[in-house]
Amino acid sequence: MSEPWILLRGLTRESRHWGGFATLLAARDGALPIDLPGNGTQAGERSPFEVDAYVDALRAEAQWRGARAPYRVLAMSLGGMVATAWALRYPEEIERLVLVNTSMRPYSRVYERLRPSAWPALVRVARHWDGSDSEGIAETLIHGLTCARRDTFAADIEAWRAIRENAHVSRANALRQLAAAARFKARGVPRCTVLVVSSRGDRLVNPVCSARVARAWGAWHVEHPWAGHDLPHDDPQWLVDTLHAGQINPEPGNAAGQAAGRV
Repeated sequence: MSEPWILLRGLTRESRHWGGFATLLAARDGALPIDLPGNGTQAGERSPFEVDAYVDALRAEAQWRGARAPYRVLAMSLGGMVATAWALRYPEEIERLVLVNTSMRPYSRVYERLRPSAWPALVRVARHWDGSDSEGIAETLIHGLTCARRDTFAADIEAWRAIRENAHVSRANALRQLAAAARFKARGVPRCTVLVVSSRGDRLVNPVCSARVARAWGAWHVEHPWAGHDLPHDDPQWLVDTLHAGQINPEPGNAAGQAAGRV
């Protein structure tokens, strides 16, 4: 039996933000969400400025929690950059890599990695970042930027505010994570099997970023037709099903072979 999927979240988000997706995946394959330094269970830690330092912390955490390499890793946004660095530095440890709505140099431009239309809302998020956010302003703005699905809005905000109160990510750590994401540059192509997943309705990151990564690596690429940046939130069952929709070509870098497996 394969090891459970290691799940890595993005900027300032933590394991509980996976919501129902982690439950669905755990029932089917097993899931091991791990928080980045500075987030969730690691909220008291200092977030590093360098992606490689996140890799070191996550490798140690995975081993401490009993996971055995080679790993299957599903990661989104900043987590995708960390997972990529992990696969490049320790290729023998990563068997399969799924990147959801991520972006990285040298494949994307600044205004593609963070859409200019999102900047005003992000400035407002920053203004309301510290403190209790008793009115839910920061989380409401984040929801509007990252989620296309609205029927769960009230429950989402209630849950996210509770997470914020329980394990608040400091402004300093948020800025360090942002700096790490901006500075990261992929230097090479992962040797493992790679699936790149993007959302056509992503209002935060231009989905062209995912398309370019997939093209450069000869990786399998699937696009969701309407979801936002937080695809696991918007359509968790679709994402679980996509992991099982077809066999990803086991020879990374074979663009023609992997393209044949697209759904």
